[in-house]
Amino acid sequence: MPRTLLLKNATLVATLDDDQGEIADGAVLITDNRISAVGATADLPHSADEVIDLRGHVVIPGLVNTHHHMFQSLTRALPAAQNAELFDWLSALFPVWGNITPEMMTASATTSMAELVLSGCTTAADHAYLYVNGSRLEDNLEAAHAVGLRYHGVRGAITLGRSQGGLPPDQVVEQDEDAVLKEMQRVVETHHQRADDAMIQVALGPSSPFTVTPDLMRQSALLARDLGVLMHTHTAENSKDLAFSQERYGMTPAQFAEHTGWVGEDVWHAHCVHLDDHGIDLFGRTGTGVAHCPCSNMRLASGIAPIRKMLDHGVKVGLGVDGTASNDGNDLLGEARQAMLVARVRHEDPTAMSAREALWLATRGGARVLGRDHAIGRLAPGYCADLIAFDLNDIAYAGGQIDPLASLLFSAPRRVSYSFINGRKVVDRGRLATVDLPRLVENHNRLSRQLIGA
Repeated sequence: MPRTLLLKNATLVATLDDDQGEIADGAVLITDNRISAVGATADLPHSADEVIDLRGHVVIPGLVNTHHHMFQSLTRALPAAQNAELFDWLSALFPVWGNITPEMMTASATTSMAELVLSGCTTAADHAYLYVNGSRLEDNLEAAHAVGLRYHGVRGAITLGRSQGGLPPDQVVEQDEDAVLKEMQRVVETHHQRADDAMIQVALGPSSPFTVTPDLMRQSALLARDLGVLMHTHTAENSKDLAFSQERYGMTPAQFAEHTGWVGEDVWHAHCVHLDDHGIDLFGRTGTGVAHCPCSNMRLASGIAPIRKMLDHGVKVGLGVDGTASNDGNDLLGEARQAMLVARVRHEDPTAMSAREALWLATRGGARVLGRDHAIGRLAPGYCADLIAFDLNDIAYAGGQIDPLASLLFSAPRRVSYSFINGRKVVDRGRLATVDLPRLVENHNRLSRQLIGA
């Protein structure tokens, strides 16, 4: 028999549908893992197998994280990398990451996912490009199953070592690109789910122009399209990134992307802080997506991406927290707030991005970038039951009751009160229901100290 769950009496239900519906005294009815009805509490059934009274809460779709490196949570705030730009930051961290074990991969991914879920994230794309000491993407899939997060695992790669003109030290790269392509194919064929409600999907993701060869970029694009999966990489992240592309390839990052087959509806690029007008037009024309990571871009002094211009040119844009050693948090609601604020700073215009537009990027925008706008990112009948609720009685929202939806961003973000992913209650009254959080943190800190030799 189908199982039903009724969420009722919410102060506000924001659907993020095409009409941007906002329902006072709203309710959501869930049947198994799908939303079956959304509306006013008075208009929906009054009974279900489980009923939760959300009086005093705002309900919105689950947030979608389009770019992350979860293994980096083991090296947050590392002193040698605290005050460095991207290339120096990577150079300080690569030797440390070279000692990561499969156990550390699973622990760091579990910690990152748990923190994401508590911030309101229900779907996350993890650009996993480091494979040392026997690590595999399966280490992260284990974490996704444990936490209950909807997971897009990007089987990435770094293959261009320092001796060949790349940035990473040779000991952390995968030397055999043919073997990399075979492993990418294996992971897709073994784990990628194609159903609308898929909990696990796989994309292919050579890391960047300064960590892989153009041949791997081209060959992985051909493989991804042959397998019918998405493609993800880093592009135009900072000034040194631009200089590398010009000096080594005689192209801008956008030209390099086009040259290697990395534009189209099935592609999304992280950062794009320095994407030029040609690149913005190219991405808009071809349906290429962008993962905007404002906190990381500011932390590494990379700059502020021209998101307003991208949106005005039809570029698909979602949000990403980026690596947990360059943010150094896993707070997706906080990322949405930062996206709103930096857009205003870049343009010196308080209308450059509204709170509702930032929430749209964090939900609908991310779903579009990941090719899931038909299944997640909004509250509507038939969509996956991925939704979150915030308690307006928290002190952070005191005085913000006139517009509680905007208050989620203008006020300091807080943990969700409830999170449902694929119809499953993952956060219950502010408590993570799937993993033992204190034990997780204790184990994570033990492994972090072991990794950095503290």
